[in-house]
Order: sequence, then structure tokens, then C-alpha cells
Amino acid sequence: MAHEPLASCIRPHRKKTSLSQTELARIIGYAKEDPVFQHEQATSVPPFLVALAYEATFGVPVSQLFPGFYQVVKQSVDTRIAELEAVLQQKSGRGRDAKATAQKLEWIVARRSGFKS
Repeated sequence: MAHEPLASCIRPHRKKTSLSQTELARIIGYAKEDPVFQHEQATSVPPFLVALAYEATFGVPVSQLFPGFYQVVKQSVDTRIAELEAVLQQKSGRGRDAKATAQKLEWIVARRSGFKS
């Protein structure tokens, strides 16, 4: 499943626990199984609290349950951080914001070197 653009790993975890879609739906707070089916097929993005309910149910981080969605979000965040870095690098090293600018740039460099995808 991980090769699909917006893959979801809900179904394998559900199958491993022998839960039906209806049972899982009730556990995570739905009355019917339709949303679980949609989340398994990655045709619908679960609301944040539902994503956390999946994590609490299976003991697996949301980013691993929805790796395709995570990669799309991560790529967008990485792009926006690169844009911020370019703006920050254009600022002068003087003035009242110099320390904050330097801290932000240090964070970006540390994030890039230590952040695993």
C-alpha cells in the first residue's frame, strides 16, 4: 500500500486485530463503518481527533497509519520552511530581530540534519 500516493495502513492493522469495520468505527467514535472504509481506501482524510483515535486504538503513530498523507504534508512543510529560510537569509545580521533570525536559521539547519522522514 505504501506505493499509493495517499496510502493508508488502517486496513492491515484492523485485520491484524480481527476487528470488523463496524467494530472499529464504534471504537473510534462513529455509528457506521462508512468513514472507516473511506479512511482505509484513503479516499477521505480523517478529522484530527479521529486520526488520534486510530493511533490510540492500534498504538501506531498517525504518520505510520497514513504514510501517504504524511508525505504530502511533510513535502509541503519542507517547501514552506525552505521559503522561510530564503527570506531569513536575506535579512541583515543587525538590528533588534537579528538574534531571533539567527535562532530560526539554526533551527532550520538542525531540523534538516536531524529530522528523519
